[in-house]
Amino acid sequence: MSLHVHRFTRPSPTQYGIALLFALVALLVTVGLAGCSAADADAAVTSARAVVPLRAPSEEIVGQEVAVLTEAPNVPPAITRTHATKVIVNLDVVEKTMRLADSVTYNMWTFGGSVPGSFIRVREGDLVELHLKNDKTSSMPHNIDLHAVTGPGGGAKSSMTLPGGESVFTFSALNPGLYVYHCATMPIPLHMANGMYGMILVEPKTGLPKVDKEFYVMQSEFYTKGKFGEHGLQQFDMDKGLDERPTYVVLNGSVGALTGEHALQAKVGERVRLFVGDAGPNLTSSFHVIGEVFDNVYQEGGTVASQHNVQTTLIPAGGATIVEFGVEKPGDLIMVDHSIFRAMNKGAMGMIHVSGDDNPKVFAVVKGLVGGGH
Repeated sequence: MSLHVHRFTRPSPTQYGIALLFALVALLVTVGLAGCSAADADAAVTSARAVVPLRAPSEEIVGQEVAVLTEAPNVPPAITRTHATKVIVNLDVVEKTMRLADSVTYNMWTFGGSVPGSFIRVREGDLVELHLKNDKTSSMPHNIDLHAVTGPGGGAKSSMTLPGGESVFTFSALNPGLYVYHCATMPIPLHMANGMYGMILVEPKTGLPKVDKEFYVMQSEFYTKGKFGEHGLQQFDMDKGLDERPTYVVLNGSVGALTGEHALQAKVGERVRLFVGDAGPNLTSSFHVIGEVFDNVYQEGGTVASQHNVQTTLIPAGGATIVEFGVEKPGDLIMVDHSIFRAMNKGAMGMIHVSGDDNPKVFAVVKGLVGGGH
């Protein structure tokens, strides 16, 4: 048996020099990379800061016009002008008894005499002069908080209006998008639960993509003393509101407001845009159209189509979304809150009736029950 002994050989001065040189190069490379990373990080931070603008009102306002206000499901026409103008919005608060369901009524508090309130459409950069009038027959003072407003309370602080009175304030439409507005008079939940909400669209300067049909749909809840469908004039139930147990969850203010003869109308080959809001006051909506897929979804009411080919989109209470889709097949498309008991048992259902030529390549029944046969 033999042992092999490995003798340690001291490096020569040349080898020491080469090793030292490699170590120095490695150190310089490391420091350089660290410097680049720090520089890149600073650049990233600077870039991130750059995309949060400080917005300024338009320097030039040309002329003025009175806003065209529409009752849901109708939407004012698209804005074609290419300049900012002064837009006068006349909005009346009216308290009146209205239909909630068949043989069911409720004393609703409204913006513009309807629930949801009038749809307001302005252009990014416009100077909006809002006149809020509270009818002399009202039982309460009212105001308005527009989520599109940059200013104290969204306008609520400046618009407290007694019955028979009028308030006026102005704001610059700085941010494009689809926004909810509502009454913010204390107690706020009571005013909202009684129907005081609507939407305002601040159309981008460049406009929205061209479509054939636009509709205004808004989900909301009612909390009544009586059970769902109980006949007669119903009163607000605060305990149900506090427990977030709505008696009714509806589209456009009442059960059946968008069904039957009130269904939205479209034709095969048309492109449809829905401006959809959720007034709450409590629940998040899982908005879905049975028989369609959303080609474009502008989440949370923004102006960028952030998702495509979407089945169901969430809309928070006090929020909105824009959905777009083409219709390729005749028939009835059913709009629902896909928290499905709300649709089947509380009223959160609407309809889009599509007419036109059939295309069996899109959808066709091959075999199934027809006319109740076996």
